[in-house]
Amino acid sequence: MAKVQIDVYRDWLGIQETNRPLNYYQLLRLKMFEDDPSKIRENYRKMNAHVRKYASGDYAAETQVLLNELAKAMLCLTDTARKLEYDVSLGRKIETAKVQRSLEQILVANNIVPTDRMKQVKSYADAVGIDLQEAVLQQKIAVPEVVMLAFAESIGLPFVSIEDIGVDENIVPQINPNTARQHSFVPLMVDRGQLLLASPKPVNPDVEEELRMIFDMPVRSTICVPAEINAAIVKYYPREAVQLVRKTDGSTAAAKGISPKSSKNSKANSEIAEPMNDEEKKNRLMNSIVAFNFSVMVVCIGLFYLKIPRGLHNHWLQFPVLGLIGIIIGGIAALITWKKFTR
Repeated sequence: MAKVQIDVYRDWLGIQETNRPLNYYQLLRLKMFEDDPSKIRENYRKMNAHVRKYASGDYAAETQVLLNELAKAMLCLTDTARKLEYDVSLGRKIETAKVQRSLEQILVANNIVPTDRMKQVKSYADAVGIDLQEAVLQQKIAVPEVVMLAFAESIGLPFVSIEDIGVDENIVPQINPNTARQHSFVPLMVDRGQLLLASPKPVNPDVEEELRMIFDMPVRSTICVPAEINAAIVKYYPREAVQLVRKTDGSTAAAKGISPKSSKNSKANSEIAEPMNDEEKKNRLMNSIVAFNFSVMVVCIGLFYLKIPRGLHNHWLQFPVLGLIGIIIGGIAALITWKKFTR
């Protein structure tokens, strides 16, 4: 039986507007130029959940296309800078710029953190050396999603749920696993010529620039709950993850732990060495210390029993010289261990 052709906007979303393409406000069934991020996300989630009901039927392909459209609309309308540009393109007259509130102002105004508790939270953040939203999360004052929604609003970036939008699995293997793990991000999708990343905080500008060079498009961060990104990192970038390298001629090849567009003989395509994370640094340091101590001990004992240096036997300089020789050899052993055997 042939599949019946349907209008997903009319039949699934109840949108009667016949002029296509729909703008983002029409698509999410919002009033024109809606500025409330919570209302935008609320409508998006309702429509996302409704469309997913058709994902396992005959219209699986149409479902995925529509889900992507809904996600792109939500991401644009909850991103302060992009929404402003989009609204202007639709003819909105911008008279006064909206004053962007700080995270502290949002947390207090929305009763997420009581006023009398805020000073304590800020003192804790300063003492531990973490950001305010991390302090609120650690002290479990509010649910993570509420806190991260406030954080996203304070920096003008969209908040996303990885579970709702998903991860673009075609992009995943083209990103260095070490980079993704160290900077805690996963790729969501390409939208309007931009690569969107999900992370608990804006991705390091140097990393964004590296990815921009690799994918030849701007990169923009979106904010998500830390627990979600941790789970996504474990799933998509485990320790044994292999990167799919893009070569300059457009072909691809598999490689592990190197950046796309790398080449041993080209400065422009030189391999980018990824910095180690804290755990890797700790392991290397511990192995190097063990190698140093063991080498010093073995060398000193060996030299003492072999009466080397011979001219210093029973001399008061014997032990300092033995120690110096041991330290030099131990240092060499530690350096070799750091460079070669603990990667």
